[in-house]
Amino acid sequence: MADSRDRLVSAQYEGYPYPARDPREERKRLVEGSPSDLAEIRHYLFGGGLPETDGEPFRALIAGGGTGDAAIMLAQHCASAGLKAEITYLDLSAASRRITEERAKVRGLTNLRFVTGSLLDAVRLAPGPHDYIDCCGVLHHLQQPEAGLSALTAVLKPTGGMGLMVYGTLGRRGVYEMQHILRTFAPAGLPDSERISRTKRLLEKLPKTNWLRRNPFVQDHHSGGDAGVYDLLLHARDRAYLVPEFAALVESAGLQITSFIQPAAYAPETYLNDPSLLATLQPLPLAERAAIAESLAGNMRKHVVYAAPKLHAFQTVASPANLDLVPRLHRQQPKPLAEALRRGRLQVTMDGYEASFPAPKRAAAITARIDGHRSLAAIAGELQAADPALSAEDAAILVRQTFECLNRLNLALLQS
Repeated sequence: MADSRDRLVSAQYEGYPYPARDPREERKRLVEGSPSDLAEIRHYLFGGGLPETDGEPFRALIAGGGTGDAAIMLAQHCASAGLKAEITYLDLSAASRRITEERAKVRGLTNLRFVTGSLLDAVRLAPGPHDYIDCCGVLHHLQQPEAGLSALTAVLKPTGGMGLMVYGTLGRRGVYEMQHILRTFAPAGLPDSERISRTKRLLEKLPKTNWLRRNPFVQDHHSGGDAGVYDLLLHARDRAYLVPEFAALVESAGLQITSFIQPAAYAPETYLNDPSLLATLQPLPLAERAAIAESLAGNMRKHVVYAAPKLHAFQTVASPANLDLVPRLHRQQPKPLAEALRRGRLQVTMDGYEASFPAPKRAAAITARIDGHRSLAAIAGELQAADPALSAEDAAILVRQTFECLNRLNLALLQS
């Protein structure tokens, strides 16, 4: 049964659709991210391919689609790949739906259908079953997140998968303290415009010691306009998760995490180089190691995972052990990436943390050959042909090591 906060949440997204999007921008750029990138879906949920559909379209549900980032991205990816798809956008907000429909119209997308309503009613509104379900930034706003995720699992194919995002506790330091005091300074009974005005005035007066002011990882109140201020600091229902809490939520719906995005951020060895300390973590399962990494890093403002039904999860992620698979660079160009690897280390910034990873042997030469057409086996063969002293087995090992280095940072994925 809906309570007063449900009504406040619904009213918020009618008045301040989030994130703020201008459909005219679709002529200039495609907003891309994780989850729900088609290449990631292939790699982390379907072993590099896509599910067998017996001639039926690939069916996806974007549950709580907001202003349309995931729906537009996936629909465009499917259209560009020539993939027959039926993508259902589901959201409570009519204002958000109108923005998404206009974005789709600007792009000429015809593989989207739109439904207005709650994801809790997915069995009736979007029965599926769906090969893939996106639920990004929604569960943490529900009165009962477990009920929401269970409602989505009910319309997921047993061999399907999900992309999920929830807020992270540690990286949002200061947000909830501010939400608390704003219940006094800008209470819900005031007009929204006045609440936002008061919030902005308070933000200008914060002392340098305030945790939100000191937190560089959360920026919506600076860059997201009024919708960003409202969503971050005035939301009627908002919670965040530590990794173990998120893993428990996923497991409550009979699902299992197949990968965190990006994997290296959730690996303790990214932050520690002490072999004796790391040895104690080696036997731990994925979620427990990820929890240690989260506490070490302290900067994770959100958690993105791919997940699948438990009985199916063990076979979902594409493996470089299958040399017939084709590696693709993910939002990267081979030449500059190969240049970086040629210098011996790969340096990246992960939410403010400067990480450096040693490049495997011959990583630059291998990366330069990743073109989305050559298989791992073909690249290994070319490597061996260029150096006859290299055995076929050693060439394959070098190719796998390079791919694993790139994949840990979500810079390379596999497809069949």
